[in-house]
Amino acid sequence: MQNKTSNPASNDFLRTLSATVTATAAIVGVHHYYRKQRQPEARLQDYVIGISAKMHLSAPLPRLQYAYQQAKLAYKNYPDNSAQAIIIEDKANALAERHTTTMLPRPTCWVSGVAAMPKSVSLANSKNTHNDNDHDFGVVGIDADRQLVWQTTMPERVHDIVVQPMATKNTQSRDVVVMGRRPSEGFWVLDIAKGQVKHTIKAAADRHFYGHACYSSDGAQLYITENDTVSLEGKIGIYNAANGYQKTGEFDSHGIGPHELIMHPDGETLIVANGGIKTEQASREELNLDSMQPSLVYLNRHTGKLLEQITPEHNQMSIRHLAIHNDGTVMIGVQFQGERHINVPLVLTHQRGDADFAPLFMPNNQWQRFHQYIASVAVDSERNLLCVTTPIGGCAAIYDLTTRQLIDSVPLPDCAGASVRVGEQGGFIVSDGQGQITTLLTPDRTAIITDSVTHKMSFDNHLQALL
Repeated sequence: MQNKTSNPASNDFLRTLSATVTATAAIVGVHHYYRKQRQPEARLQDYVIGISAKMHLSAPLPRLQYAYQQAKLAYKNYPDNSAQAIIIEDKANALAERHTTTMLPRPTCWVSGVAAMPKSVSLANSKNTHNDNDHDFGVVGIDADRQLVWQTTMPERVHDIVVQPMATKNTQSRDVVVMGRRPSEGFWVLDIAKGQVKHTIKAAADRHFYGHACYSSDGAQLYITENDTVSLEGKIGIYNAANGYQKTGEFDSHGIGPHELIMHPDGETLIVANGGIKTEQASREELNLDSMQPSLVYLNRHTGKLLEQITPEHNQMSIRHLAIHNDGTVMIGVQFQGERHINVPLVLTHQRGDADFAPLFMPNNQWQRFHQYIASVAVDSERNLLCVTTPIGGCAAIYDLTTRQLIDSVPLPDCAGASVRVGEQGGFIVSDGQGQITTLLTPDRTAIITDSVTHKMSFDNHLQALL
């Protein structure tokens, strides 16, 4: 019998290929290990997805799939949830600040502020990265699985997140405006898909921002609640989104301490929550709690003309946060500034033409369970549901807007951000200071079913969906 001999060239190729795959798997495994220390939501399969995307492929090549499987074996002690990151430094903007963005190749579904996030190993230790952000304030993009897509550092704590409407742009090419926490002298405009800072806008010398903004329906104008630091009167600033967000005008808010403002479904009317509280420019000190005069106002967005103004039953019911139903009903979250023993309704509704607010019903009228503080309101118009959060009360609740009754509340310590979920099930997601993003579902409208994903960071007050 004749013995067959192997081809030396073929053997060399196989040995080289094997060594290459083994080395690649080891490198990926080590890289993934260190990424997991600072980004628990990282996913291993995105090494393949990221490379494929850069090669403009609709599906990973067989050799990449093989390398991915080898990497999984090399990293068998960790779950399959890493990703390839792109580190971007933004060194030039109006305030000469430094922002650092970490980006992963997945679509963004929600954007949230972050009060504290862990320092990135690569960012903290990089010789080329200058990071003076001791508190690690930031903004993050979140995907449909409630995992982080991108994270961008901020020089101060942020508050409202405002997403540009889709009227003239597709979902992933719009701007997202990030407002500084009241009182703030700046806001930032980010790219919604990548989280990169595009513009930094500074308030005028005699103005500071109150933490909220809204776009016109076509996304061309941005309206911002502001404070005249001389007269302490509320103002609505107007900024041109098409011209680098330069200020083009302003008008009165017809009140003190305007906080959140939203656009009416008619596209012509601004709705403003005048909190009624005078705030000192250099601090968060509240100057007039005894004499405050909160109100809800409707303004013509072009001229600033006052169309309607409604005041609550108690002058210390600070009207702070708003949401709008598709039918034009305004949802109102109140923060009561009076004595703790006083029981006042904290969730109200209003429609244009009504003389007074209409409170939602609370069992036994026990509004104290919300500890006099509503942080966010979010409305699901399709299912006629409302979600409210209270970090001080440590719970989130859902109301049935058809019956105006409380469906249920669930304990969520330090919860604040609330937003609708898109999809057949609907419902809401709520973020909290413990790092959780929790879904709230009410399939039978009698109880809330929750499911939480936890991140190593502290989410801030507001969470916004890309609708």
